[in-house]
Amino acid sequence: MSNNGSVHSKVTSAGLLITLGIIFGDIGTSPLYVLKAIVGDQPIDIDTVLGGVSCIFWTLTLQTTIKYVILTLRADNKGEGGIFALYALVKKTKVKWLMYPALIGGSAVLAEGIITPPISVSSAVEGLHMTEMFRNIETVPIIIAIIAGLFFLQQFGTNFLGKFFGPVMLIWFSMIGVLGLSQLVGMPSVLAAANPYYAYKLLVLHPGGFWLLGAVFLCTTGAEALYSDLGHCGRKNIRISWIFVKTMLLLNYFGQSAYLITLKGQYLNDNNNPFYSIMPAWFLPTGIAIATVATIVASQALISGSFTLINEGMRLNFWPKVKIKFPTALRGQLYIPSVNWLLMIGCIGVVLYFRESKNMEAAYGLTIILGMVMSSRLLYYFMRIKHYNKFYIYLFSVVFLIVEIAFLIANMSKFTHGGWLSLGIASVLFTVMYCWQMARKIRNRYLEFVKLDDYLPTLNHLSRDLSVTKYATHLVYLTSADNHDEIETKIMYSIFQKQPKRADIYWFVHVDLKDEPYRMDYAVKEIIKDDVYRIDFKLGFRVAPRINLLFRKVVEDMVKNKEVDITSRYESLSRQNVIGDFRFVVIEKHLSYDNEFPFGEKIVLDIYGFLKHFSQSEESAFGLDTSSVVVEKVPIVIAPTRDINLTRIYKD
Repeated sequence: MSNNGSVHSKVTSAGLLITLGIIFGDIGTSPLYVLKAIVGDQPIDIDTVLGGVSCIFWTLTLQTTIKYVILTLRADNKGEGGIFALYALVKKTKVKWLMYPALIGGSAVLAEGIITPPISVSSAVEGLHMTEMFRNIETVPIIIAIIAGLFFLQQFGTNFLGKFFGPVMLIWFSMIGVLGLSQLVGMPSVLAAANPYYAYKLLVLHPGGFWLLGAVFLCTTGAEALYSDLGHCGRKNIRISWIFVKTMLLLNYFGQSAYLITLKGQYLNDNNNPFYSIMPAWFLPTGIAIATVATIVASQALISGSFTLINEGMRLNFWPKVKIKFPTALRGQLYIPSVNWLLMIGCIGVVLYFRESKNMEAAYGLTIILGMVMSSRLLYYFMRIKHYNKFYIYLFSVVFLIVEIAFLIANMSKFTHGGWLSLGIASVLFTVMYCWQMARKIRNRYLEFVKLDDYLPTLNHLSRDLSVTKYATHLVYLTSADNHDEIETKIMYSIFQKQPKRADIYWFVHVDLKDEPYRMDYAVKEIIKDDVYRIDFKLGFRVAPRINLLFRKVVEDMVKNKEVDITSRYESLSRQNVIGDFRFVVIEKHLSYDNEFPFGEKIVLDIYGFLKHFSQSEESAFGLDTSSVVVEKVPIVIAPTRDINLTRIYKD
């Protein structure tokens, strides 16, 4: 299925087990709080319980199963998924505004990464209040300790922990299924709620029932993450394991509903979570422990997903270039320190502000449904590109537009109760992505290119001009010119005017970002034999552009094929077959203060300038920090200021 080389893309028992651990943590731990949120602080009402579980059943069927498991998983970009991978597929339609759904959706997924660990871990740990020994224990310090420990471990990689994710989630899903079944045995009639009439009755006929969709939606909050992790496990593994996962989830939801019906007219208090209430008293400590570990697994999946999303965002120029580490040799596993610590601060801040999971429910869901609406817009264009039957395209658009707009409206009621926080976080993230992308477009709009052929004779003469001190045997420039026949004016200025740079061989290196995730190709053009070469790297949006290593590999292959001689041209060193020195020149373009911009562009560029202080240097971003690198800063004068009225005074 996948072209990314994943060993888990084939359907195997190991692949299915790993899929349980990686894919379904978020959606799998939703039973901890969904029905509790639906019932709320109102007296338990049978119509609310049956209508709520009916809505859960059809939400998992329509939103998770049909939209994501059946339809969206088809939109794999060479085996990779996620909203940025989907955007990379559809941006070839040249519909410019599609960038906005991608940015909004990506921001929503990242905001989810700040809300999910607190609500999941809190819901699990608060189960301690169900026990006599810990009924009055303060859970906030425990929750913060677990979250802080989880983020601290990220720097060491999760290869070791990852081996336990699958078995843990297998135990978890088996446990919730058995617990739910134990309640259903005594009240199988609750299964009648699978009839959509109960959902209709709640949403349309029950006073205020429509607004409960905000709580119902929490049952499908992990669906977007399910698609994002497509590349780790493969489509078939996800689809097959979803059958088991959905069955266990529904058993638990229906089991909790059966229990709640027995409490008709009563209230749920802080120490009465229906999820834990269906456990036998003797099993409760074990159940709390398993739930806590399961929520840690769910949080880990979202943290790893955030790293992947930021990495893709950097490759697509949606995010400032920040430092990336690869803690293990496992493909696709990466660690971004700045993102890790920001997420940790955000998660701890959420815990300290809301303190209890019931207060976090209001902040949870609003940004996620917003992201789902955006992914549906992108998926519509994907279906058009793939020439799906128009009837099915329009049916998909109408059905999910109605469903997701209904969820969005219901979730908007949470805004004043905490939803503003997650929406605010997503807005900040969107602003960062938008300004970084637009500033790049503004800068690139005014880059000047010249014909390389016009400068080749001068370049050839400079290479042989012994009156100029040799700058390097091999001089390497990074160029953004897509056309082989062009080069930036600033590069020619650097070679000929800033300081004449004589070298034996000039190399021009260009990186072309492709819409495929793991593509790694290159092409070499010999412009002047033994004097001037151009290398074009074609890299996927998930490949780190470590130019130092890639360039070295290309040169080794060229030497092996006898296409170039890299021996030092100094006579004393040449006789000893010493390899010549390589020096990279990175031209860092900055906006000159001698510019006047429209107000909107000025705001964008000011934010870009601020973010630039926190991003990696150009040489580090391109993996050249271990090489001999010279960074030259040159100004870009885009819109020169009006004429300066300066008058010369002559002395008598």
